[in-house]
Amino acid sequence: MRKDLVFATNNRHKAEEIQQLLGEGYRVLTLKDIGCDVDIPETGATFAENASLKSSYVKEHYQLDCFADDSGLEVDALGLEPGVYSARYSGTRDDRQNLELVLQRMQGEETRSARFRTVISLRMGSESYFFEGTAEGHLTEAPLGTEGFGYDPIFRPEGHERTFAQMSMEEKNRISHRAKAMAKLIAFLKEGAGIS
Repeated sequence: MRKDLVFATNNRHKAEEIQQLLGEGYRVLTLKDIGCDVDIPETGATFAENASLKSSYVKEHYQLDCFADDSGLEVDALGLEPGVYSARYSGTRDDRQNLELVLQRMQGEETRSARFRTVISLRMGSESYFFEGTAEGHLTEAPLGTEGFGYDPIFRPEGHERTFAQMSMEEKNRISHRAKAMAKLIAFLKEGAGIS
């Protein structure tokens, strides 16, 4: 018997990727699949709070087990900004403007350490679970590469010579913060469902 599990996203591609990783034990549904067209507000002060707001909304309104993620860039020299405001750091949801504002604020800054962080919130039954993944690295002084999105062109992960935006999607997905958090979630679900 397959268990329904909602991924609080409208990105069908993301949901299909997770479905592939989880196999036959679960049927992964998107917000669209369950008829949820509400723009769930992300008003939390942390990634965990924002992810939890989304997964809890679905659990409470649709009585379905759900997981949601929230991610962002933390720059040490900027006091961990943009953090939860990563997607709207410049006051807009424009990736280019957000990236340029980070570079502008980092001008002349020698400490360029940063990390991408993802937190996944899973609401299953009456329980809440959290899974976190980080990718440590450094910010470049100018954008490099055309792949990816957001801050990928200025983020060079530790141990690599290229930015996320210079890597193929497959390469990035092997080492990304989101991939690490998802791997923890999938291991937990497979264990809990008795799926090998």
